[in-house]
Amino acid sequence: MFCIPVPLYHCFGMVMGNIACLTHGSTIVYPAPTFDPLATLEAVAEEACTALYGVPAMFIAQLDHPEFARFDLRTLRTGIMAGAPCPVEVMKRVNTDMHMSDITIAYGMTETSHVSTQTSIDDPLELRVSTVGRVHPHVEIRIVDLDGKTVPRGQPGEFCTRGYSVMQGYWDDEARTREAIDGDGWMRTGDLATMDEDGYVRIVGRLKDMIIRGGENVYPREIEEYLHRHPKVQDVQVFGVPDERYGEEICAWIRLRAGEVATEVEICEFCRGRIAHFKIPRYVRFVDEFPMTVTGKAQKYLMRKRMQEEIRLASGAGRP
Repeated sequence: MFCIPVPLYHCFGMVMGNIACLTHGSTIVYPAPTFDPLATLEAVAEEACTALYGVPAMFIAQLDHPEFARFDLRTLRTGIMAGAPCPVEVMKRVNTDMHMSDITIAYGMTETSHVSTQTSIDDPLELRVSTVGRVHPHVEIRIVDLDGKTVPRGQPGEFCTRGYSVMQGYWDDEARTREAIDGDGWMRTGDLATMDEDGYVRIVGRLKDMIIRGGENVYPREIEEYLHRHPKVQDVQVFGVPDERYGEEICAWIRLRAGEVATEVEICEFCRGRIAHFKIPRYVRFVDEFPMTVTGKAQKYLMRKRMQEEIRLASGAGRP
């Protein structure tokens, strides 16, 4: 029995939902009209679901729900986490606290329906929690630099994919289609990734989200992964804001666990000596929520816009 928290319908489509699963006699459970962590936990427990699909933000909301401990989730076994990069620490908790030993991580986008890479339940745990797996059958992938040349294994570059799953194009928008898909059929995803010698892919960030601070390339996901280790941090989003001296500075918006209190100094000290000094956030803000899309993806451009305005007002630039 599969539990799909709405709006995952929009992420995975009906092929992964009703058509494919019901063909095999499985049952699909939609817990609520919109995503509700409590409703999802209740549905999993009451319906004895064996699989659960979701984006990382959904799993975080369920794991940290005040009533999480009262639900028996031992029927869960598998599922898919996709839609956004998954913090390693979150994936480990899903494995243990939600009993999803066979969960996999997939990478895809609407334009490449459905996914291009995916981990396997036979992969070692470390690879299942830290990568988005290897290429799907009948699909090609490669990692390229800004000039479109394939980079060496282990080096970051833009993730590209080609094959039957890539869209024909954007509706009535040839210009955007040409920007996204080159003459050889490669779809440029805008995501930064690395590929190891065995073909496992790691997503390190978005090309547009990469921060260039004082000439150093900084990948927000690396900092987010580290801050997820802090016992008080529930979720974190890292992004760049303009800076006159360094070009860009690093900002972290943090959601704390219920009942926890932290300071900017505490967060920075947690980083000091453990990550490179230029990767330590210059700005730390504690927030109750992030601006999100309907599919559970954080909207960093809105965070950046709000933070820029805050910095501008604090500097006195807004005075007449």
